[in-house]
Amino acid sequence: MDLWRSEPMQRIRLMVPAEAAHETIVSLGEIGLVQFVDLNTNRSAFQRTYATEVKRCDEMTRRLRFFKEQVEKEGLLKDGIGVDKDTSLDELEARLEELERELLEVNANSDRLQQNRSELVELQLVLEKAGKFFEEARDAVQPEILEAASPLDLSAPLLENAQLGQQKVTKVGFLSGLVAKEKLENFERLLFRATRGNMFLKHCEVGSLRDPATGEQVEKHVFVVFYAGERVRTKITKICEVYGANTYPFPEEAARQRQMVSEVTMRLRELSTTIEAGERLRFEVLNTLAANLTGWCGRLMREKATFHVMNKLSVDSSRKVLVGEAWVPVDALEEVKDALVTATEVSSAQTGTILEPMHPEGPPPTYFKTNKFTEGFQSIVEAYGVARYREVNPSVFTCVTFPFLFAVMFGDLGHGFLMLLFALFMVIREKALGKVQNDMFEMLFGGRYVILMMSIFSIYTGLVYNEAFSMPTSFFGGTKWVCQAEGNETLPDIRLCQGRSLSLLVDGTDPYPFGLDPVWHGTKNELTFTNSMKMKMSVVFGVLHMDLGIIMSVFNQQYFRDQLSIWCEFVPQILFLNSVFGYLAFMIVYKWCLNSHFALPNPSGPGTVNRGTADLYNVMINLFLSPGTVDPAGELYDGQARVQSILLLVAFVAIPWMLLPKPLILRSRNRNGRQEQPSGEDSGTGAAHGGAKEGAFSFGDVMVHQMIHTIEFVLGAVSNTASYLRLWALTLAHSQLSVVFYDRVLMLVVELASDPAAGLTVRSVLQIFIGFFVFAMATLGVLMVMESLSAFLHALRLHWVEFQNKFYNGDGYKFIPFSFANFTKDDL
Repeated sequence: MDLWRSEPMQRIRLMVPAEAAHETIVSLGEIGLVQFVDLNTNRSAFQRTYATEVKRCDEMTRRLRFFKEQVEKEGLLKDGIGVDKDTSLDELEARLEELERELLEVNANSDRLQQNRSELVELQLVLEKAGKFFEEARDAVQPEILEAASPLDLSAPLLENAQLGQQKVTKVGFLSGLVAKEKLENFERLLFRATRGNMFLKHCEVGSLRDPATGEQVEKHVFVVFYAGERVRTKITKICEVYGANTYPFPEEAARQRQMVSEVTMRLRELSTTIEAGERLRFEVLNTLAANLTGWCGRLMREKATFHVMNKLSVDSSRKVLVGEAWVPVDALEEVKDALVTATEVSSAQTGTILEPMHPEGPPPTYFKTNKFTEGFQSIVEAYGVARYREVNPSVFTCVTFPFLFAVMFGDLGHGFLMLLFALFMVIREKALGKVQNDMFEMLFGGRYVILMMSIFSIYTGLVYNEAFSMPTSFFGGTKWVCQAEGNETLPDIRLCQGRSLSLLVDGTDPYPFGLDPVWHGTKNELTFTNSMKMKMSVVFGVLHMDLGIIMSVFNQQYFRDQLSIWCEFVPQILFLNSVFGYLAFMIVYKWCLNSHFALPNPSGPGTVNRGTADLYNVMINLFLSPGTVDPAGELYDGQARVQSILLLVAFVAIPWMLLPKPLILRSRNRNGRQEQPSGEDSGTGAAHGGAKEGAFSFGDVMVHQMIHTIEFVLGAVSNTASYLRLWALTLAHSQLSVVFYDRVLMLVVELASDPAAGLTVRSVLQIFIGFFVFAMATLGVLMVMESLSAFLHALRLHWVEFQNKFYNGDGYKFIPFSFANFTKDDL
């Protein structure tokens, strides 16, 4: 079984000729079965042999990122060709450098031309709008003022307070340009304050324009500000610079204005033609990049990864041979040797790579062969910790126990079916959905088979609970119970038993064939019965799950030949757990099987109690408080007092059994020079504390550790058993939430909308539709999302804490082979 234990690993040494080193690493990266060990940990990245090549790859990576940004900006990114293996690294570097220089030049020319065009467009708007300002002023001025004014003095008529008899006239100047709309108000206010009101501003909106400085679209206004004096002009110019207002010359003569408009229009036409030609050239360059970008990224990714691995190899003094060490699965050794032979032939090296096995200095990495189904469950286990090399893997049983415990808390036929549809959707369309780039969905998609198993088990437990959206089902026939009415009468129709008690079973019939009898739904004692059943069921499942964990520990101890831990840990642990809580689980099952007619009057005669009604709470309390005696009300079988006394004695003996023998035996072995050193024993074993591996033997340390281990197990047996009651709590919460949503949301609206006198109206249909919509949203949002996540987390805790801590060390490290398949373009 591939998952039961990790693959056996072999440490190898590779002696690679320098001329074949690159091709050798590439061949090993193709097969992806070798994990290299860094032999240069004492060197920084800049002191490594191939640091120069890595820098070259980093520079080429920067260029490729720049190319990718430019291509994505234009929306030209395409899949392109595969990995470019024919072009050498030097040729690729020269090609990328040339393309970068060409693209930068094209971009610079394009930006400069666009800037010139934007400036000309703004100048054109200034000429157009400012010209209208002056034309409106000329049309509005009085004819006698025009005759009195000088022909060249265009500013005098614009002054509202101009007087005909004024002897001294100050010449008024003006400045025109464009300013952003959002800055116009502050711009005008500052102009007014700076000039103390000695200015006049005229502006007009021109819409969105490309700003020459930033290249962004900005809402702008054309303005003309009139002033008097050169000092005021200097102030206005500085204010324009502060607010990013672009100023442009505006001639006073009308003829000169028309000439400038003509020149600007012609220059704009020429610039448009030049820009179109430049854009065609830039588009051709970007198309070339888009067609080859994928291949270049793949090639550079491979080269960069190859040089990083080559930097892990040590170089001999002659620099002719590279020595490397690596971990390889034993089953893959022949494939690795074939890859080395292929690399030697491709590189035309005179000598081949030498591969020789080594004795490992440290623990090997852990490697499990997984598939699409088991990968999700293996990820759940490894989220707690990677398995120690060759120890038992919990995911073998987690594939079944995890979805089953989830389903115990989430059991509902309808909810399980909805989850099954979602899981089947992801499984059937896994090829298309596997390409979705979203972290949350990738996590969900990776566990699609986990969700599939959880949905199947939820459907199964829903059949056991006989619930579908909180409604009872009758797939296996009608009920075997009758409903008790007043006195000794019974109701003929079991559906009339809402709110009454079920106390009589039809004589001569068998119990309900599968799962819970549907008649319990809606009765007075429904919660009493289902709570008792589910609570006891949780205890039974918990004890079985913990027993499985302890049994798995013996497989580790046998494999690592740790006989001392088998006799001094496994045996007392299994005895202690089952003498107390295993006995409780036995009594639960025995009581279920003892008397199916426990509700009938006691046929044993007066003065006696039916054994089917024994109170297990009192039995467990009296087991410790009154050993050797059994209350008649709690007697289940003959000789119960003697059995309980033996079990209690076994439980008390198991505690010092776990505590004392192992440290004493280890001390004895240390004194006699016969120390046992298991190769992979559990925590607290002789190798860890016997001094055979590290330092001298310390009996005090071993004793303290064993004491902690014993106390942890004894207290953990109690707390872990109680922890499994979360199965009961979660399934009760899920069931009651389903009932609330069904009765208080859906059925309440249906009852309010149903009026036999009025019949089915538009209003009642609308009410039912709204009620069903609220019910559906509550079911999906609360039960299918929040409740499923809660059950998932609780099942995760039960496996990590209550199950895996019985045997799982989780202190290994994962086998991560050097493989090109593990790299993507995002790794550049």
